[in-house]
Amino acid sequence: MAKDIHWYPGHMAKARREIEGRVKLVDLIIELRDARAPASSSNPIIQEIEKQKPHLVILTKKDLADPQVTEAWIKHFEKQGTAAMSLDLTRFNAYQQIVQRSKSLLKDKMEREKQRGLKPRPVRALVVGIPNVGKSTLINRLAKRRATLTGDRPGVTKAQQIIKISNDFELFDTPGILWPRFDDPQVAMHIALVGSIKNTILPLDEIFIYALKYLCEWYPEALVARYGFKPDIASENWVEQFCQEISRRKNFRLVRQEIDYDRIYDLFFNDLIKGNLGAISWERPDDA
Repeated sequence: MAKDIHWYPGHMAKARREIEGRVKLVDLIIELRDARAPASSSNPIIQEIEKQKPHLVILTKKDLADPQVTEAWIKHFEKQGTAAMSLDLTRFNAYQQIVQRSKSLLKDKMEREKQRGLKPRPVRALVVGIPNVGKSTLINRLAKRRATLTGDRPGVTKAQQIIKISNDFELFDTPGILWPRFDDPQVAMHIALVGSIKNTILPLDEIFIYALKYLCEWYPEALVARYGFKPDIASENWVEQFCQEISRRKNFRLVRQEIDYDRIYDLFFNDLIKGNLGAISWERPDDA
């Protein structure tokens, strides 16, 4: 597995500088992370700026993550003194919960300002996160309009903007930012598996083997339910055996009856993305 993975488009370097400049203008930092990989979908840059303001972690895409593991992550964050919640951003009441939780974190500050005779002003929050974690979906739903560009390409939201959610709540949107490089290959694996970087950044066969082995260890029943069997990872050629069996069952063959690995990879990763293998979490608090 590659030990040093570089992936840092130019607009991300600019975004970092802009985010650092905006922190002093807001009351709260709302960080979105993918519930399937809460540790890997954080960002060292965000960890640097979050110390300056109250911080709310929102685990998105909870419907795709193992609910028991997600609950363990929430307890883990709360134990560390970080406010956290998990949400399915496709549900309307999720946005009301975010606004209410944000205001509750600032309750003491707002009360102090009131006692000092300061005029009430809107709560202003900075929304941050890595690409494809759901920032645009969050902002669009909160603003009840297409406030930002949305898409399934990492980093599609390029420009920062302020969005008025209500008379007493405003958001600063920011582009998704990633590390200048991945020093931990496992972090890169998890980020690729949740779709925050293109899986072409890493060797596809390495991602496939990593994910398949993980599922065999943690979610074997998901493989059986979807494919009718699971590989025996104690076997020396377990990956090849799995591919041969999928090739036979799906008739994924090239000329001369060779295994069509590309179609197997497409099937497998498509099943992961669409949730056809069930709710899966790629990391646990004990690993953090």
